[in-house]
Order: sequence, then C-alpha cells, then structure tokens
Amino acid sequence: MPDIPNKLIKSAKRKKLEDQKKYFWNPVISELGNLHCIYTGDEITVGNYDLEHFIPHSFVSHNLIWNLIPANRSFNRTKLDKLPPLDKYFKAFYELQKSAVEIIRVKTPKNKYLEDYLTILPDYTQSFTESRFRETIQPLITIASNNGFEFLHESIQ
Repeated sequence: MPDIPNKLIKSAKRKKLEDQKKYFWNPVISELGNLHCIYTGDEITVGNYDLEHFIPHSFVSHNLIWNLIPANRSFNRTKLDKLPPLDKYFKAFYELQKSAVEIIRVKTPKNKYLEDYLTILPDYTQSFTESRFRETIQPLITIASNNGFEFLHESIQ
C-alpha cells in the first residue's frame, strides 16, 4: 500500500499541478505539436488540458510526474477515482511517458521532475522500458482494485 502516512492523515488541501504543467508537460506538448488524450482521442494543446492521475490520487497520494498525463478536461472530471484498464490504456500511457522523458532530458536535462522517475526506476535513462514500467504500474492497479477502486466503464469514456 503506497504512502500509508498520508492516507491516515490527509493534508487539508490537495496541491495544484500548475508547476508540473508549466515546467514538464507544456514543453512536451509544444515539442510534440500533435498530442491526443489517451482516453478520448481529443487533441491536447498547451492551455487546454488537465493533468490526470493515471492511478488515482486518492490511492497513491502523490503528484509524481510518472503518474500524471495530459487529458481532456471533461473526461478528467468524470474519471474521478476510476482505474484505467491496462489492456486498453497502458501502452499509450507508457509511450506518452517515454516521449516526455526523452524530450525533457534534451530540453531541460536538470528538470526536477525527471527525479520523480527515480522513485520507480533505478535509472530512467537506461531502464525506461515498457516491461519495466508495467512492472511498477500493474501491481499498483491490482492493489487499488483489491481495495475497492473500480475500473473505468465504456460509458465514462
């Protein structure tokens, strides 16, 4: 179970994600030029997206960049604490994260958000493979599901 102390004693306010948008995802979106929400397929542009917790914030209790992705605003507001089925969304999630790491490593190699990946990968410059990333994400999704978190249904998407 991740972050047990913060689950027992929740902070009064959830922190905003403006810095993650400004210093990490906006440069990625600008560089890619053509980005689509992995859930809806809608176009994502700088200033027209929400950051979505792939694994719900209420489960992981953090805003680490490896769990955040740009998403359609209205979708993000309906997803809430639902889990994404990995068979449908993991590959797109991984590919977006991998592209983001590659772009940020080149554009701003000292970007503090790159350090977030060290919490799940010993060396994100060498070990950022799909299988390695899945080895981290899959158990979290399984534990969350076993603790009562529900999966997204087609009607939400």
